[in-house]
Amino acid sequence: MENWGSLGHLFVTVFLSNVASLMVNPAITDVTMAAVCPGKDECSLAIYLTGFQQAIAGLGSVFMMPLIGNLSDAYGRKTLLTVPLVLSIIPLVILAWKRTTTFFYAYYVFRTLTAMVTQGGVICIALGYLADTVSEAKRVSAFGVLSGVVSAAYVCGTLAARLLSTTQIFQVSAVISIIAALYMRVFLKDTTRHTDALEQPILNQGIENNQACSESSKKVDFFKGIPSPKDIICLLKSSITFSLAASIAFFNSLAEAGLEACLQYFLKARFHFMKDQFADVLLITYIGATISNVIFMPIFGPIIGEEVLLSLGLFAGFLNMFFDCIAWSAWVPYASAAFGVFLFLATPNIRSIISKQVGDNEQGVAQGCILGISSFANVISPLIFSPLSALFLSETAPFHFPGFSILCVGLSWLIGFFLSTTMKCFPREKVSNKDSTDA
Repeated sequence: MENWGSLGHLFVTVFLSNVASLMVNPAITDVTMAAVCPGKDECSLAIYLTGFQQAIAGLGSVFMMPLIGNLSDAYGRKTLLTVPLVLSIIPLVILAWKRTTTFFYAYYVFRTLTAMVTQGGVICIALGYLADTVSEAKRVSAFGVLSGVVSAAYVCGTLAARLLSTTQIFQVSAVISIIAALYMRVFLKDTTRHTDALEQPILNQGIENNQACSESSKKVDFFKGIPSPKDIICLLKSSITFSLAASIAFFNSLAEAGLEACLQYFLKARFHFMKDQFADVLLITYIGATISNVIFMPIFGPIIGEEVLLSLGLFAGFLNMFFDCIAWSAWVPYASAAFGVFLFLATPNIRSIISKQVGDNEQGVAQGCILGISSFANVISPLIFSPLSALFLSETAPFHFPGFSILCVGLSWLIGFFLSTTMKCFPREKVSNKDSTDA
């Protein structure tokens, strides 16, 4: 892979950042329960708090991701990457200090606010960095490796959470987060973006039947790179493939956020899982995801295409949730976690498809747009799945099916799967300056 030195530093930065943020996941459920509902295995308030945090953070990310992506196009990837890396340190340091109820709510507030930037900011800019550095033909492999690095971070973070005490988890996480920011500033080199003379940016095309897009582009220049809603609409309407990929990204993120909002609470209520059991399930899932993204996707992606791998990942997500929702024994979640080998193929293939639909100078805003749509799904998802989960785990459920919310999460992936079967991915047609003038 070309420019391996620069990419290596990027991968190390992403790895350290994700290890720091993800290693707290197995422990945060117990910390939340101990702070708001001490001594209980079922707590509707904890579920609602988690869902509210996801919704607010997701709502902020809807606006922040396109902004961060577009500003990174204008001011450089390295400069903008510093922002989410530094912000991610704050909430981790709070729980590293103490985990009393007061400190938990302080963490909760800061985590909710900073997650608007940190939740997808690092990945958004990393995707733009890859698109700047790697040729279009090799992007599916590069995006697969990036997703594999994130999955490996899940594995290492989860394994660390399995071995460390709750106190040590947050302390180690805070230290690694600081190291990630320092490493990036010292070793990562910024990229240089080149514009093809035969290619016009989507946001600057002079298209007769869409004068609003041209006017909006002038506003982008005037405000030095801040995208307007019309710019986002222009991107979404630029091709059928882009629109389809955006729709699939929405349902995929709807399912992923729903999984995060309710699966651990379901397992805790159904099988009395604790931190170590959560860690074991996540470990199985992300070992499989690492294998598929680092080995399977780079080898087979260029051969069978992103569309096939995308469909495979979405259908695996549905099967995973189907078996979890009807789990009849505590070993079933461990077995269904093996679908992680295919489950996490969806996201990197969506990103690869999107990167081929836009020009080199629009990679940041395009990936930010998709992450913004995903963040919007993160707003809606907890509003749907958190109350649903709380209802069906309570004694007042309309019928006995504790895993009903998990099944609904799976149906979101199934909808995305059906949409993916209609997708045909074509590279974006290049528009010459002469043709644009003649038009």
